[in-house]
Amino acid sequence: MQRPASHAHGAEGDLSPGFPTSAPYHTKDTLSPTAAPWASSVPHGAVPAALSPTKGAAAAVPPPDASIATATAAATITTTTTDGFALPRPVGGGGFATFGDIGAGAGATFSLSAMGGAGGGFPAPGAAAAAVAAAHAAGPQRRAPEAVIQTAPRMPAAAAPPAVPSQPARKRIGSAEDLKRFLEGQSVKDFMAFILSINEAVTGKKCNDAAYVPSPALHRMCALLSELSALVDEVPPEQQSLRYGNPAFRTWSARLAERAAPLLESVLGSEAAAAAPAVAELVPYLLDSFGNATRIDYGTGHETQFCALLYCLAKLGVFGEADRQGLGLVVFKQYLELMHKIQTTYWLEPAGSHGVWGLDDYQFLPFIWGSAQLIAHPVIKPKSIHNPDILEAYADTYLYLNCVKFVKQVKKGPLGETSPMLNDISCVPTWAKVNSGMIKMYQVEVLSKFPIMQHFMFGSLLPFE
Repeated sequence: MQRPASHAHGAEGDLSPGFPTSAPYHTKDTLSPTAAPWASSVPHGAVPAALSPTKGAAAAVPPPDASIATATAAATITTTTTDGFALPRPVGGGGFATFGDIGAGAGATFSLSAMGGAGGGFPAPGAAAAAVAAAHAAGPQRRAPEAVIQTAPRMPAAAAPPAVPSQPARKRIGSAEDLKRFLEGQSVKDFMAFILSINEAVTGKKCNDAAYVPSPALHRMCALLSELSALVDEVPPEQQSLRYGNPAFRTWSARLAERAAPLLESVLGSEAAAAAPAVAELVPYLLDSFGNATRIDYGTGHETQFCALLYCLAKLGVFGEADRQGLGLVVFKQYLELMHKIQTTYWLEPAGSHGVWGLDDYQFLPFIWGSAQLIAHPVIKPKSIHNPDILEAYADTYLYLNCVKFVKQVKKGPLGETSPMLNDISCVPTWAKVNSGMIKMYQVEVLSKFPIMQHFMFGSLLPFE
């Protein structure tokens, strides 16, 4: 199980990035007394100051003596919200910003990266004790809050004729400074506004809404995805002993590259000569939307590239305001089904996965838009993901349930063991809170992460600025 090397957590915060919730989402952390024997000396509800993210904590602190050596890497810190949402996670090995952490703001944080080791996983008890002692000596640590992109839902303005691209999109984020520049620029605000615009349009809507009539442009985009699905049938997996990383995916990707330009020309709906400048920029987005052929992996970065492709098409005027619902519930649903087919055919490695401590090995956006679909649903609640009858009956109707059903199909065992974050999110009382938390979590765990965004591409339609 691969896990990141550091973990940062804020004292408290509001999970709503522009979407109102009934109350701010406050969290507090408590150290598991069963995992760390010396924790019995800490008053109930208090946290050792060396580990506590709470400002001005007056908690008892374990003495830096031999008793600390009894602390083990199995110690857990449990985040508890005002809604009773408890999220345990190991102290050792860090961990990524969990659902209860993402409203952190500028509060005090702690870092236990020394406990993780280069390869992730749990450290030896001695390393854990050393890290606890070091944290005790250093006191609480602070760092700048994670970026949160403040913007309102809107579709991108159509590009003026001089802005029609002539160069392929390319990677531009090569350093932490580049990422900082991106997060402070206008492009990320416009891109996030596009995601929020779709989120707004799909709220309370079903994927199979009979009243919604997709536009010709949406039909053309779906036809592209249908052709790629048929291409999977043309390229069967190779026989191999390993479950993950079937090399036939490289053949599939090569055939996609051969067809990419004409496929995009058909989506643009214009003559090939007129579409050529736009196609040159769009091809890299399409090629990177389904995984990496060299590594044979797929993750949220590739999903974000596909969303960027849709954004660029909207910028070109291919999609408009009336297409927002269809982009989320028609096009993206078909993309999700295609990715499930690709994953179960070629078994792509999860790219940048947080293991069981992540939201999902592959997807993120369907959890945002899928939770928006279920806001104010009279029957289906966040806890309904544990009802197999509901999953079976509504997986084709709601993206969130579709993703949970797929997780249960490919991961054997109780959801609390295979996907503890999804399991814990099911304790959140309303879909509105789930949705607002997912939005901020996407900004923090995808758009703000260098290992993901170093592969993101920019051009004249989505400029690096």
